[in-house]
Formats: sequence, C-alpha cells, structure tokens
Amino acid sequence: MIEASMWLSEKEASEILRVDEQSLELLRERGYLKPGYHWRSSNDPEQLPWKPKVFYFISGCKKVIEYWQNNDGYFERRAA
Repeated sequence: MIEASMWLSEKEASEILRVDEQSLELLRERGYLKPGYHWRSSNDPEQLPWKPKVFYFISGCKKVIEYWQNNDGYFERRAA
C-alpha cells in the first residue's frame, strides 16, 4: 500500500492522485505546488540540468489538488 507521506515519481503520483501528469506539471509551473514541499527534482547527475525527473509528496499534493478540483473548472474541463 502507498503511504500518503511518500515521495513518488510523476507517473506514480498521477495514478495515486487521479490527475494526469500534465496537470501536475501545470500546477507546479503556476506555483500551486511548491518546490521542496510538494515536489522535488531528482539529483541524479545524469539528468541535470535538462528536464530532471520530478518526485511528488503525496499528502501535500492531495490537499492542493482537492482544493482545485472543488474550486476551479479547469479539472472538469480536463476530464471531459
């Protein structure tokens, strides 16, 4: 079982949080998901500096995503 306090890859987080990877990226780019708390980049030197893998803190992200699902039509439009 996945614990809410875990850091997961973008693909795994997308599945657990039930949002697509593009939505996670958009929330990150717009600043709703904060670096260090909601997400972090891989420190694998082979991935830096271009497009490193991102890992998400599930419990922190879940709160933000639930807020936006309940208060913004973006998620409903994405699901359609």
